[in-house]
Amino acid sequence: MCNTLQVRWTIIPLIPPQPWVACSGCGGLRAFESSNKIRLNANGRRLDAWLIYKCSTCDRTWNRPIFERRNVRDINPAVLDALQSNDPSWIRAETFNLEALRRKSQRIDEFSDFEVRKELLHDVPDWEHLEIELSVPYPSSTRLDRLLALELRISRSQLSALHQNTLLQTKPDGADILRRRIRNGIRITVDLSGMPDRDLVWRPAALGMTS
Repeated sequence: MCNTLQVRWTIIPLIPPQPWVACSGCGGLRAFESSNKIRLNANGRRLDAWLIYKCSTCDRTWNRPIFERRNVRDINPAVLDALQSNDPSWIRAETFNLEALRRKSQRIDEFSDFEVRKELLHDVPDWEHLEIELSVPYPSSTRLDRLLALELRISRSQLSALHQNTLLQTKPDGADILRRRIRNGIRITVDLSGMPDRDLVWRPAALGMTS
């Protein structure tokens, strides 16, 4: 649409998931937090790698396997370099590896705290539609309706009414899309042609500006 204000929202969760595992210090299941440190152990040409977690109660450590007995030549060089240098970006991504955590823990605490970085992609003077592209680099437990209501500064009932009246559409679409977790690549388009306050209210919300 040529009359569309296009923005990108990048959602950054603030707290990584915390697995619950047996703590040798506490004598029971406890939540563990990532220390953001990697432990490596070499045995000939084979390598073990773990992400070190600490008990949130007593600070005892738990090593979550990244891989074990892996031949060095089978490891992606970029991954090997990240492991050896304790690369913060790589480690942060690994702390959100829910599949790996679920293999080692029956309970995982996820947190809804997040930061939204808003970026203008395309501006037009007489825009009538707002398109929001979601960039979600890490898994998030945040529902789409919660995100949109908070960031667009409207109620969830208003949001639902827009969706039911097809003034708010998503790609991909679905009857329950607003109640699902946000995912990378979702696009939301809002028809604001009937809203005279879109420049005063909707634009500042879409771009993270003070109205």
